[in-house]
Amino acid sequence: MPKLRVHNFSISLDGYAAGPDQSREDPLGVGGTRLHEWAFATEAARAHHGLDGGATGIDDGFVARSNEGIGATIMGRNMFGPIRGAWADDEWRGWWGDDPPYHHDVFVLTHHPRAAITMQGGTTFHFVDDGIEAALERAFGAADGGDVMLGGGASTIQQYLRAGLIDEMHLVIVPILLGGGERLFDHLDDGPVGYECLELVSSPSVAHVRLVRMPSSAVAT
Repeated sequence: MPKLRVHNFSISLDGYAAGPDQSREDPLGVGGTRLHEWAFATEAARAHHGLDGGATGIDDGFVARSNEGIGATIMGRNMFGPIRGAWADDEWRGWWGDDPPYHHDVFVLTHHPRAAITMQGGTTFHFVDDGIEAALERAFGAADGGDVMLGGGASTIQQYLRAGLIDEMHLVIVPILLGGGERLFDHLDDGPVGYECLELVSSPSVAHVRLVRMPSSAVAT
């Protein structure tokens, strides 16, 4: 059965997935880019963005495996861009240029309708304004039997956790303290329940934690 998966989601030692004061100039908040330095140093991440070089090893293996079997992606509007409220025009087309690194259908959660955007390389952004379950249903359909990747930000993952819809989470604990920003495990009432840790491994840079939802916690979609 296809799964909804979170991969390479970085948090600080104090639990923040983004730093404070997020803006167009600082989309990950002050200090937030430090959360992702480990990934962009890997060979797999660089290749995914059309770049040469990069490190191999534990971190590279996790990044490389994260794309296996993925047929579509869901992300929050904040991950897509800094525009808030109604879409004034179609000028903003994402952070990634004309050829985003997804190369499949991407479903962006929003409260404001917008026509789909077809980009180079096979990426099409679809804007879903009727809820997280509708986005997941459309993403599974587009994935055609493949799994769906759930991107950020933290609030998007929180919504799917509260609904019991995430099957697997790969979290990366980065040894820094941000002191403020957006925490992954806020607003979850009693926290993420029904998951067990199947893998815990550290590289010289970060610690990788793979959590899988136990069968008894499965929620019908």
